[in-house]
Amino acid sequence: MPLATVHLLRHGEVFNPDGVLYGRLPEFHLSERGRAMAVLVAEHLKQRADDGAKLVHLVASPLIRAQETARPTAAALGLEISTDARIIEAENRFEGLKVSRNELLHPRHWAAFRNPLRPSWGEPYAAQASRMIAAVQDARRRAVELGGEGAEAVLVGHQLPIWVTRLSAQGKRLWHDPRHRECTLASLTSLVFDGGTLVDVVYSEPAARLLPGGATTPGA
Repeated sequence: MPLATVHLLRHGEVFNPDGVLYGRLPEFHLSERGRAMAVLVAEHLKQRADDGAKLVHLVASPLIRAQETARPTAAALGLEISTDARIIEAENRFEGLKVSRNELLHPRHWAAFRNPLRPSWGEPYAAQASRMIAAVQDARRRAVELGGEGAEAVLVGHQLPIWVTRLSAQGKRLWHDPRHRECTLASLTSLVFDGGTLVDVVYSEPAARLLPGGATTPGA
């Protein structure tokens, strides 16, 4: 079975001076730092291509921050951006709220915390993983069609869906402490497949030098 890699690229930093949980809200664009992060990732992937990697397929979430993150990579690799709604951000009841301990602990929100393992405040982890894995497998197959053995695809998406996809692919429980996600801004979670079977996960941070001082709002 052909080897292939699907890179899950989290978008860069978003301009969000009010610190809201923007979720699927429109018009949350990359910040200046976020645009610089996207360029660093593109340079990293271009270097991989120059070294022989067959990066042949590029997909992004429909949200503007993912599309903007994908654009420098599209230009660097000469690829068109396909859009896949299956890799969009998770639904979240708190979308649009300013994230703070006092706000989240207000009595009007208590019912949303009745089952943190699901989670009850948003799209179930299992549903996120299911749609993401379907998109990943489609991207893997398309990359192999385009590039053959060793072909690679890049999917530009969002932290929580990427993280639960990794957990699911590795056979781990999906509920977790959000503070412990290994999925920083503009990071790559690379899923290596032999046919349809996951054989390795490689994590990297091409924009690591821009992380200090960057956004810390959950989901940012």
